[in-house]
Amino acid sequence: MIQVEHLTKTFGSTDAVKDLNFSLRPGKTTALIGPNGAGKTTTLHMISGLMKPTAGKINYTAQKEDPRELIGFLPQYPAFFDWMTAEEYVHFAAQLGKKTKKEAVSLSDELLDRVGLHEVKKKKIGGFSGGMKQRLGIAQALVHRPKLLLLDEPVSALDPTGRKEVMQLLNEIKKDLTILYSTHVLHDAQTLCDDVLMMNRGKKVVYASLEEIYKQYDRPRITIKTDNSIEPWAKSFAANYPFLTIEVKNGEATISGSSINIVRQHLFKELSSGEIAVRSIEVGTSTLEDVFHEVMKP
Repeated sequence: MIQVEHLTKTFGSTDAVKDLNFSLRPGKTTALIGPNGAGKTTTLHMISGLMKPTAGKINYTAQKEDPRELIGFLPQYPAFFDWMTAEEYVHFAAQLGKKTKKEAVSLSDELLDRVGLHEVKKKKIGGFSGGMKQRLGIAQALVHRPKLLLLDEPVSALDPTGRKEVMQLLNEIKKDLTILYSTHVLHDAQTLCDDVLMMNRGKKVVYASLEEIYKQYDRPRITIKTDNSIEPWAKSFAANYPFLTIEVKNGEATISGSSINIVRQHLFKELSSGEIAVRSIEVGTSTLEDVFHEVMKP
C-alpha cells in the first residue's frame, strides 16, 4: 500500500522520527506501538500529509495526483461541532472531500449505519458519549472511500464499553482496508492486528507479522498461584535452577525458560517434593506486552 523510506522529522535539534523504513501490506492491519515520545503521532501526520518530512519519502502504490485522496485519518483528539447532528457532520466531511450533495447524503446514510449511529443521526453531537464520537470520527474518515485508514490512539480515552464498541467496529471494517493505527493498549493490538511496528525514540525497533514476532520472542512459561506465601519457595527454586527465570508478582510466580518441557520437568519435580499448597498452574507463552518490554529495554 505504501513504502516509507528513510523518513525523518526534526524539530530544532530533536529527531522526532529518524531514518524510518517500512512497507504496509495491502489489506492488512498494522499496530504502531511505542512509549510516549516514540514518534508515532509524527509518523502518522507525515503519512497523512498533515506534516512535511524533513527527509525521506513516502511512496504510494496507487497513482494519484494528491495521495491524500487515498487516506482516511482519525486523530487522537478529533474536533467536532457540537451543534451539528451526526448526519450534518458526515455531510460536511463528504463535501470537503469533493463529493456532490447527493453523494454526501447517500454516503452519510451508509456510513452512519455501518458505524452503528443510524438511529441517532438526527441528534446533536454535543450529547454523544466518547465511544459514539469515535465511531462518528471513523465515519468521517471513511466518507471518501479511502484505501488506507490511519488511526491515532482510537480507544485511549474511552471507557471499557466505548473501547469494546470501537474495537468491534474496527474488526468489521479491517476486511476492506489497509489500516495503520497507533495504540498503547497492547491486548487490543494483539487481538486486531496482522503486523506490528514498534518504535522507540523515533526509530524502528521491530517490524514483522504478529506470527513472526511470536516465533522470534517465544518464551515458554508456567505461572503458579498458591494459597500461602510463594516468595520463600520462589527464592529456593531460583537458587536450585539458575538457568530458568522466575518472577514473583502479586503473590504468584512465573517460571520461564528455553523449553516448556524443561520448565515443566524441573517445576513439577520441585512442587512434588515441597510443602506448597498450589491453587492453580497455568501454561503459556510470551504476550505482545512481554515482547514490548523486552525490546524496549535500554
